[in-house]
Amino acid sequence: MLTKAPRGTKDILPAEVPQWRFFEEKAREACRLFGYSEIRIPMFEHTELFLRGVGEVTDIVAKEMYTFTDKGGRSLTLRPEGTASVARAYLEHKMQGEAQPVKVFYTGPMFRYDRPQAGRYRQFHQFGVEAFGSQEPALDAEVVMLALFFLQSLGLDKLTLHLNSVGCPECRSRYRESLRAALRGKVKELCPDCGERYEKNPLRILDCKNERCQAVTKEAPLLADELCNGCREHFAAVRAALDALGVAYVLNPRLVRGLDYYTKTAFEIMAPGLGAQSSICGGGRYDHLVATIGGPDIPGIGFAIGIERVLLALAAAGSGGAEAAAPDVFVATAGVTPAEALPYVMELRKAGLAAEMDFLNRSLKAQLKLADKKGIRYVVLLGEAELQAGQATVKDMQSGMQEAVSLGGLCAYLAERLKEEN
Repeated sequence: MLTKAPRGTKDILPAEVPQWRFFEEKAREACRLFGYSEIRIPMFEHTELFLRGVGEVTDIVAKEMYTFTDKGGRSLTLRPEGTASVARAYLEHKMQGEAQPVKVFYTGPMFRYDRPQAGRYRQFHQFGVEAFGSQEPALDAEVVMLALFFLQSLGLDKLTLHLNSVGCPECRSRYRESLRAALRGKVKELCPDCGERYEKNPLRILDCKNERCQAVTKEAPLLADELCNGCREHFAAVRAALDALGVAYVLNPRLVRGLDYYTKTAFEIMAPGLGAQSSICGGGRYDHLVATIGGPDIPGIGFAIGIERVLLALAAAGSGGAEAAAPDVFVATAGVTPAEALPYVMELRKAGLAAEMDFLNRSLKAQLKLADKKGIRYVVLLGEAELQAGQATVKDMQSGMQEAVSLGGLCAYLAERLKEEN
């Protein structure tokens, strides 16, 4: 146990970090272009926030939350998602007094006790955006476009947008009764989870991936048929805005999302190469979430993207994304101790050059081999004779050419060579 990470967690190793940075940099750039500012939310919240905000009958709250009691006797929960936390921050810091809509984004780890599978972990990471303060259908279209724009900027182009409206609480209340009536004689045919959902949260049955449940609900009534005029008009306006932008989408009446706070627009983005669980982005409106957690009735919309899932999709698409940059310079020594070489290495670093050196007293041949393995273009050779003469030998590992350079002019010389190379 001391040498193995807990089940459902994963170390992000140095060779993988460039891919994560690539993702995060593209996310920040997309949000900058769309006018979304970064927010950083706590890793844990009062448990009541998720009970009220996400919904007590959702799978997340009922089965998946990491909840603990702190030393003060308070019930706290590691965040299973970001939207409720951002809504709490919006209220706590009186952001409703700012120019609306307030548009923010976040990245970071989330926690759910679930069965680990490809790209899904118990500690996983999300990039999400939230926009509070407007019911305008064009904002829905902008949020969808931000998700698509960002994913395409990563190199994912074979994406499928699924779209639906889950209506308002009044629409869903009527539909729940229609759905229960249609499934009343078929409850025993459902999987155990959906058998529980029949009474508590029947809409989630439509989203079940179990083939038996899909067959049972194949002829079930559609939520679209129960939408009130306001929800129907809003959804039509969202679709018209996406049509005007030339965005292709699939109308998916089974798309209901798994959280209680969703209203009206719901969407998911699918990517190839991930099997049956192909969703990499999910979002929609939550017009009553802020009111549910104790604030005024402020509308909102957002999405979340699973970082691990996207990185899997990039690998399946054959996109390299990014690789670790090699250091600029390697300082190799012959007859000079690491302590004697370190001041020269530090001078290179202070000049803005990424420099490495040997700390294992390898032979010069082994040091050159190491520099080549790391992909380092220039090696600075420091020996006793060079130091006495106030010089270093700079070797170009690609061409094999060597040149004597004064130690005083070494930083400027290397900086110029690297500038020419770039």
